[in-house]
Amino acid sequence: MSIATAVLTASLAMAPATAPALGVQCTSVTVRAHFAASPTGEAVTYDQALVPEGSRVTVVEKRYGSGKDARTAVSLRLSGLVPDRTYGAHVHTKPCGPKPNDSGPHYQNVPDPVQPSTDPAYANPRNEIWLDMRTDEDGRGSSTAKVAWHVRYGEARSVVVHEHGTHTEPGHAGTAGARLACVNVPLA
Repeated sequence: MSIATAVLTASLAMAPATAPALGVQCTSVTVRAHFAASPTGEAVTYDQALVPEGSRVTVVEKRYGSGKDARTAVSLRLSGLVPDRTYGAHVHTKPCGPKPNDSGPHYQNVPDPVQPSTDPAYANPRNEIWLDMRTDEDGRGSSTAKVAWHVRYGEARSVVVHEHGTHTEPGHAGTAGARLACVNVPLA
């Protein structure tokens, strides 16, 4: 198997499961991939100094309940990144592409009528899925976000890794610097 083929290898699994602690049905999506400099695979790096080619990403989405009892948990695991560094990460509306902005804006449960959204009433971890993390001394990090809603079908297509942690102040809420890398995840 060539390096290019290995780098582009990714797996996707969707299966209903029972959450033992909750005793309710859930749906799960898992994506595992290696970041590549070429946008032809599941995961692409736009900044190889901060997200090196070949570093790994895993995203898991679990959906529980329905209606007013709807809940979603999204977990992000990264390895092979710069050690002891804070990264921002968010769910975005479009798939990854050749350019960092191809993934569109952050997915919002209640969309801000003004885009790009920097109003903390909309750009916040209750209305978006924020996955900020700090890597350990080996360049590994993980984060889980839990929200009280489900992602609308077809409206959340990727997770983007950003340059730094997410701001919360008015006029900057939801921003986290440059888009360093992106992984395609068919949420919902």
